[in-house]
Amino acid sequence: MKKILLIPDSFKGTMSSAKVCEIMEKAIRIHLPQAQVVSIPVADGGEGTVDSFLAAAGGEKHELPVTGPYGEPITGFYGILPDKTAVVEMAAAAGLPLVGENKRAEKTSTFGVGQILKHVVDSGCRKIILGLGGSATNDGGTGAAAALGVQFKDKQGRPFLPVGETLCNIGSIDISQLDPQMKSVDLTVMCDIDNPFCGPQGAAYVFAPQKGADPEMVERLDQNLAHLAAVIRRDLKVDIECLPGAGAAGGMGGGMVAFFNGHLQMGIETVLDTVHFDTLLQEAQLVFTGEGKLDTQSLRGKVISGVARRAKEKNVPVIAVVGDIGDQMEAIYEQGVQAVFSINRVAVPFSQAKLRSESDLELTMDTILRLLTGNIMLRL
Repeated sequence: MKKILLIPDSFKGTMSSAKVCEIMEKAIRIHLPQAQVVSIPVADGGEGTVDSFLAAAGGEKHELPVTGPYGEPITGFYGILPDKTAVVEMAAAAGLPLVGENKRAEKTSTFGVGQILKHVVDSGCRKIILGLGGSATNDGGTGAAAALGVQFKDKQGRPFLPVGETLCNIGSIDISQLDPQMKSVDLTVMCDIDNPFCGPQGAAYVFAPQKGADPEMVERLDQNLAHLAAVIRRDLKVDIECLPGAGAAGGMGGGMVAFFNGHLQMGIETVLDTVHFDTLLQEAQLVFTGEGKLDTQSLRGKVISGVARRAKEKNVPVIAVVGDIGDQMEAIYEQGVQAVFSINRVAVPFSQAKLRSESDLELTMDTILRLLTGNIMLRL
């Protein structure tokens, strides 16, 4: 029996990774009805991360009341995998969709994310995967830390809850009241970017504009993050200023390292380890992966390259099915991809292409399967 693994990322703005898996499997069943198909939906750490892990590994989803980006009451959630690992996505309590058009990166907080983490450790979980992505915040993770007992004090020694615009008021950081349970937690922080905490390539300059910050506010937010990094370096003896990935989710990547000793890891590596991808590769004949656009970011450790590198070690061929293909993508073949197919069948604007993305993916998969199963040299 043929064994085929499906492990695509979502096609942003068109199809979730679960939908992509569904369409891919449908096409495979037509041409290889006896094949063993294993679907592993992938999310990059942002919205949908919990659901993707649960779909891939099984487990349960739990809901709880928390506060949103502006302190409003919302319903948060997290997942518990069969091995008792908790999966949390920061977007569940501090994501851009929660603020709608009211984007003000200088005033939003990650406090609700900390409340979710608190509930997780109170439930007995000691291994947590925290997905960073799609944030509406720029508070360096101070809100989440405060929810777990870290005290941020102003220059007069008075505790307060910082947000992006008030990080500059932090005079000292006191971790003596940090929830002791966090000290025994293995915290893996998923981030698919390598931006530093602050500076020209940091959290504020690169990401704050999409969260509502104008140029003047971007500069102020960056200065505030630099101030926070300096206080962390002095009080906690941790240097996060230039740490790759520290700029993820408005600096939350760096905050999780500084406050909770979290370790940053590329999202796809976290997924592959959690679903035991290396084991699933055993006896597999083929892997299908993909994402919305194959570009230079794809070569830096995103889903396609991460999957391809591991499959290459096991001599399992990989086919990438994508929306768009950028220029100078030949290096993807050196990482283990055998072939790349675009689902774009007609030259139309994205606004039109996204309406037909599902049918285009289905037809593209049909074409690939016809090639693989036909009376040609490349018989599967």
